[in-house]
Amino acid sequence: MAKKIIGIVGSYRKNGMIDRLVTETLASAEALGAVTKKIYLTDVHIEFCNNCRYCTQKPGPEPGKCVHADDFNVILSEWQESDGLVIGSPVNFYNVTAVTRRFMERLVCFSYWPWGQHSPKMRSGNKDKKAVLITSSAMPSFMGRIFTGAPRALRLIATTMGAKPVKTIFAGLAAQEENPVPSEKAIRQARVAGRQLAGGQ
Repeated sequence: MAKKIIGIVGSYRKNGMIDRLVTETLASAEALGAVTKKIYLTDVHIEFCNNCRYCTQKPGPEPGKCVHADDFNVILSEWQESDGLVIGSPVNFYNVTAVTRRFMERLVCFSYWPWGQHSPKMRSGNKDKKAVLITSSAMPSFMGRIFTGAPRALRLIATTMGAKPVKTIFAGLAAQEENPVPSEKAIRQARVAGRQLAGGQ
């Protein structure tokens, strides 16, 4: 059966650096027979988490139900039917974008945290899923990995959703021109990552 991979783009620029690298990753997975779908967080309606913790009260392995009826639930349904994830966001003010953070905060539904319990416990899920993390920054990549919170935030998103990160792509020096394009090295990394998601290596 063909693997299903979803890509989540947390960039404000379509066809920008992050979007192109997510596309390259998905295309590489498709070349090995995977079925892919790309979701732009700027195109979907996701309410802010209001920290009511309604979604954390009932036990069980599945994500808790949120009080908001919005597109987040649609994305969750897509994810539950998927085998892999590509999540991308550029660095904006030393961390992921606001739309990515809004999505991230709603992932509290993956925890079980009833009232009276001091800390949350992660719900068990399918640990066979894989994730590729993609970010970019005006800094050189080695500095961006140290001085920005984006890699850690993307890793937390993936692991909270029950996926194991297998590749992190950090495109540095991404603000040298108005419309930057990924380097050949970053494109090669994206293609290798796509093959990893599809099970090609």
